[in-house]
Amino acid sequence: MRIFRLLRIVSVGIRFGLDQLVLDQPRTERLARLLRFGFFWRDLSVPRAVRLRLALEALGPIFVKFGQVLSTRRDLLPVDIADELAKLQDQVPPFPSAQAAAELERALGRPVSEVFAAFEPDPVASASVAQVHFATLPDGREVAVKILRPDIGRVIAHDVALLDAAAGLIEMLWPDGRRLKPREVVAEFAKHLEDELDLMREASNCSQLRRNFLHSPLLAVPEVHWDWCSTSVMVMERMHGTPVGQTEALRASGVDLKALSRAGVEIFFTQVFRDGFFHADMHPGNILVTPAGQYVALDFGIMGTLTEVDQNYLAQNFLGFFRRDYKMVAQAHIDAGWVPADTRIDEFEAGIRAVCEPVFDRPLKDISFGKTLLRLFQTGRRFNVEIQPQLVMLQKTLLNIEGLGRQLDPELDLWTTAKPFLERWMQERVGLKGLLNNVKREAPQWAALLPQLPRLLHEALDRKPLADLRAEVARLQEEERRQTFWMRVAAGLLAAVLLVQMVSLGG
Repeated sequence: MRIFRLLRIVSVGIRFGLDQLVLDQPRTERLARLLRFGFFWRDLSVPRAVRLRLALEALGPIFVKFGQVLSTRRDLLPVDIADELAKLQDQVPPFPSAQAAAELERALGRPVSEVFAAFEPDPVASASVAQVHFATLPDGREVAVKILRPDIGRVIAHDVALLDAAAGLIEMLWPDGRRLKPREVVAEFAKHLEDELDLMREASNCSQLRRNFLHSPLLAVPEVHWDWCSTSVMVMERMHGTPVGQTEALRASGVDLKALSRAGVEIFFTQVFRDGFFHADMHPGNILVTPAGQYVALDFGIMGTLTEVDQNYLAQNFLGFFRRDYKMVAQAHIDAGWVPADTRIDEFEAGIRAVCEPVFDRPLKDISFGKTLLRLFQTGRRFNVEIQPQLVMLQKTLLNIEGLGRQLDPELDLWTTAKPFLERWMQERVGLKGLLNNVKREAPQWAALLPQLPRLLHEALDRKPLADLRAEVARLQEEERRQTFWMRVAAGLLAAVLLVQMVSLGG
């Protein structure tokens, strides 16, 4: 079976001239000429990126999804290919309603009629991995039911194995193959699919995002009905709204599009810098808008997470861009440990300046935040910067947010909209407020550690040879002095804050 699928892939590749993408190079020039002569009937006048997109669409939904994931790796792909692959639409014919009902009964252990008061047999959305039906619970609540395609795990494993084999061939035949890391991209794709095949994981993502924005006027997230969820079925609150891409309908319903575009920017930066947890698939097909102008998020299969190091790196970079302080941007890379220790900061700063200065000669509203970040990633490659996968995912999400915001409001100045948010975040992290927050967070650990010092000293005496005892005792004494000092500092700071509050209240 696999050999027939492989032959199908090869035939489609030849039909669309994908062999020329790999073989157009000095080392394989003769083979490329031979194939061009042998398959003279092909039309290779169509741009290579378009031919690649058409080939993936011809190969089916798993390859379409691979192209979508590939389009996010703009740090690796040529611009023309990344832009064309971003056009791929994951519109797949639905599987039969009888199969959907059978999967529901298998997952929930009961007939569909016992679980739902009503179940719509025709799906409202169908993609490569799952499809969605509307239903009504016995208590009258409207829900959306997401169901995995039957036997999709086997299909995915089969096609991913073929993709990995093709990636290995590209690495061998194409000089740029190793730099583009095709096998690494396939592995990343496989991980994305593995995550999407577990709807309990998606349900937990949805639940976390809902909790983060529970009372927000900007973003609504559906409630998960856990009693009816499994690895292959997800049941959540049905959300109502207008697709965000239907700008005329939004305008007719009285939604302020300029305010909506600014709200989208605020939602993005709130997810990134407040929560370190963001929706990484924010294309228009996954967003509705209520008549009150509130965003509604859908489809939580792909989420991104950021550590404090990632957040600090991004904030330093963005603020450095705003202030045209390129040394600050270079230093952020070094502080994060993503640049080799022997990198000369002045040379790195000059490389960043060469990227950014031409950009800032244009009006701020015409500058793409996401594309500037991408060019920074590309410059970083010259200095052996290892771009982190979560940052590539974030950069792709930022491009989506920019595109959406400017579709709603062509005059959106994303830089001006974002700057106050970032400056406020930086003050909360590194200013007096940040210091007080850190003191509050660390004080319980200090309080727990101080009483343990005698026991730790006793244990050290039992474990250490005599030669090490003096050094250990000195270390513990120094630790105690340091902890006591910081406890006093913390107490003083908290007392000062309370005093200021009392004075302000009294005034």
